[in-house]
Amino acid sequence: EQFAGAGQSRIDTRSDIYSLGVTLWYLLSGRTPFVGRTMEEIRARQTSELPFEQLRSLHLPGQVITLLKSMLAPDPKDRPQTARELLSAVHRCYERFKPEARSRRRTGVLAGAALTLAIAAVALGTWMYQRTRAFTPMERSIAVLPFENLSSDKENAYFAEGIQDEILTRLSKIADLKVISRTSTQHYKSAPENLREIAKQLGVAHILEGSVQKSADTVRVNVQLIKAASDSHLWSDTFDRKLTDILSVESEVAKNIADQLRAKLTGQEEQVIAAKPTDSPQAYDAYLRGLAYTLKTGFTPANSLGAQKYLKEAVRLDPKFALAWALLSYVDASGYLTQSLQPTVALREQARQAAETALTLQPNLGEAVFAKGFYYYACFKNYDTAVDYFEQAHRLLPNNSRIPQSLAYVERRRGNWDKSEAYFNEAEKLDPRNVSLLSQHARSYVCLRRFPEALAKLEQILNITPDDIDTLVLKARIAQAEGDLPRASALLAPLRLGADYANALETQVYQAILESRPAAVIAQLKEILAKPDQALGYYNGELRFWLGWAQEVAGDHAGARESWNQARSELEPFLKDQPENFVLMGDLALTNMALGNNAAALTLAERAITMFPTDKDALTGPRPLDILARVAARIGDSDRSISTLEKLLSIPYEAPLAANPPLTPALLRLDPMFEPLRKDPRFQKLVAASTQK
Repeated sequence: EQFAGAGQSRIDTRSDIYSLGVTLWYLLSGRTPFVGRTMEEIRARQTSELPFEQLRSLHLPGQVITLLKSMLAPDPKDRPQTARELLSAVHRCYERFKPEARSRRRTGVLAGAALTLAIAAVALGTWMYQRTRAFTPMERSIAVLPFENLSSDKENAYFAEGIQDEILTRLSKIADLKVISRTSTQHYKSAPENLREIAKQLGVAHILEGSVQKSADTVRVNVQLIKAASDSHLWSDTFDRKLTDILSVESEVAKNIADQLRAKLTGQEEQVIAAKPTDSPQAYDAYLRGLAYTLKTGFTPANSLGAQKYLKEAVRLDPKFALAWALLSYVDASGYLTQSLQPTVALREQARQAAETALTLQPNLGEAVFAKGFYYYACFKNYDTAVDYFEQAHRLLPNNSRIPQSLAYVERRRGNWDKSEAYFNEAEKLDPRNVSLLSQHARSYVCLRRFPEALAKLEQILNITPDDIDTLVLKARIAQAEGDLPRASALLAPLRLGADYANALETQVYQAILESRPAAVIAQLKEILAKPDQALGYYNGELRFWLGWAQEVAGDHAGARESWNQARSELEPFLKDQPENFVLMGDLALTNMALGNNAAALTLAERAITMFPTDKDALTGPRPLDILARVAARIGDSDRSISTLEKLLSIPYEAPLAANPPLTPALLRLDPMFEPLRKDPRFQKLVAASTQK
């Protein structure tokens, strides 16, 4: 079948069934069904009538010969289709004749046939068992649970987190190990009782527990390696070190674990595990503090600013600290992409310099290679170059879930949604309880309007972190997209949100607008904007746009106009500093539209479309089209609005308002921005269409 060539025959279980049939034939007759000196001769004889007279001459039961005929059928679809189907056939064949009831002359033959069938049953049972075992945790697999902070100063929790993460990072660089990412283990307690269940949830055979006690310049680290199935301790040790020597502990622990799990290390892996990232204890302490911020859930402004602050301190204290430079670049680039930091040209340049400094210092540092790729992805949407770096980093960091996760992001923006999903699945094997990863996977389903699958993924998150606000809000946005406002309201009503929950707050405001009940959110927005948080940058202006929209729905036209004028005056300076920020262009386009500045609104929307075409970014590229459809509807250009809506409804994308769900027929029906189109038959046809594509 391999000889037949690609496209002519599929190699699968049925090919193995053929092989087993040949083996059984040999066991019964002492000969193979045929032989050949060349592949062509073997292929010709395989497709010819087989010499079943060999078997008949042995006076074998007809059932056995029939079974072998089916196993050796030239066409795979004429064979048993699965191992289980074949095993059932073997059992039926065995039961249909009783050797002891036959003549003595045939007893030996029948016993031989029975033995052969028994061998077949054992072979198949073993085969199926091994296939089942393929889904059990591999023996060289491990999860590192959170280390307990035993220091009297609870502020030292960051230090325990950092030691855990650094040990995990060193282990993850060993290709012969499967290492679960920290984001999946951080939800567990230190030293939990239900280790077997935790190992099952994470898909590993071993658990590493530990504790850290830091006092002045001394550190005690306790670790124990546990085989989860038996709850037995394979290895444990206590390390008492000066702070200046703490890095050697991480290397020793990783090496001991690799030895205990009999992992094969390459020479390069041994060097990487033993490497000391810095000689400065103060720089390392600052690095661990910055790292702790990156390990929090989500890239909020507070988390990004905290990480940036300490990582800058780390590289100031040790300018040759490549690992800190790499993480600083990742934080800057992530802040630029998510806009948790102000996405200025200066920030983008800072991300580049940090990545290049890390690579110059250590060209083979996986984290530095990854950081350079992430810079190209996040700051320039240069996906081809980013992928080159990610693939190089993957070879250096074989267990780092962030790499397949980033590849999933790249393929999503390229419009390769199926390929993106495959990378998400790969990342989730290494990081099965990473709520950020699961959330992004769910958001992909939302963009595709595959709402049932998105909801299933969100339930998975809520099983890990019940009452997670971002997850509940996304469930509400799905309900809005499906036109189920009561369901959305039930999810949103209990939430008390401030400006630090950007999308969540906007979703609450959008719900009030869709329901035409904006009084409560108007009061809420006025309270927030009375003392705006300057760290939120242009987001304060965006909130003022939403306030104006809510006031407009409430009938307070003068108040709405005042809010929109103030929003415009706050947003315009940011666009001067961030001339490529298409989110700002969209905010200003809608604000000018609301104020009746139609030409300015249209110019901004078209500028965003030109700068960020859909073919450059399938995920967020359609956002400016969404803005254009709204602007065109409001200024009376129904033809352009409807043609744009037709395109938007036919593609997956992430929407610009209360970010994520794309437009759906239900949202067109509910959203007051499309009121000017209500009587147009073409619009009515769009509203009547099905959401599912």
